[in-house]
Amino acid sequence: MSSKLPPSQLPFAFRAQRSSERQDFVPGAANDAALAFIDAWPQWPARVCAIWGPHGSGKTHLSQIWRRQSDAVELSAGEVTPELVAELAPAVTCLIDDADRVEGGAGLFHLINFVNQSSGWLLMTGRHAPQRWVTSVPDLHSRLTAIPGASLESPDDALIARVLLKLFGDRQLKFPEALISYLVPRLQRSFADAERIVELMDRLALQHQRGVSIDIAADALRQLEAERGFPSADNEDGLG
Repeated sequence: MSSKLPPSQLPFAFRAQRSSERQDFVPGAANDAALAFIDAWPQWPARVCAIWGPHGSGKTHLSQIWRRQSDAVELSAGEVTPELVAELAPAVTCLIDDADRVEGGAGLFHLINFVNQSSGWLLMTGRHAPQRWVTSVPDLHSRLTAIPGASLESPDDALIARVLLKLFGDRQLKFPEALISYLVPRLQRSFADAERIVELMDRLALQHQRGVSIDIAADALRQLEAERGFPSADNEDGLG
């Protein structure tokens, strides 16, 4: 049984920059279709397309790869209004992350029409396929239903393990051989969770002036669960 690490004040620690470069995307069965779709641009089936998947599946990373590739203007969901669309140049290339959170829908309706009519490009991301997005604009629903794209699934255990290995490598952290197999079944199937647990472990190792270990991982998991607001699946008697 491993004991809980003693509490102490966290120091300021270096936080690795989140990379959205193409070479930093970790492919796998859960995201291969969406990656191939992004790589196929500009040979897309339509001027307006979408990728969708659950939180932490990698859709934002993919959309940022496309943004750089296409030199797209990124619009936030909250700023897509008819007034903004009226100010856009013809043939504009746009990205809207979390487009399923656009309120109302009038602005998005005008943007889709404008992009199609002016031979621009628009990529949107969301948690679900566009035909499932909620809108109060009936004509927008018909537009959304026709949008092609690709879906991402939650990463499987093998992909989470590969992502963890990369994240530890990016921070140049040495870790025991058993650590990955310890972490994988205890994490949600989410790239965001993998990134957060490595960040927490890096900070805790610095705090306690120790190397990364199973004990450090156990404490980081407790902190991660506390951030979510519910108890960890691990308890003190079951760690390590």
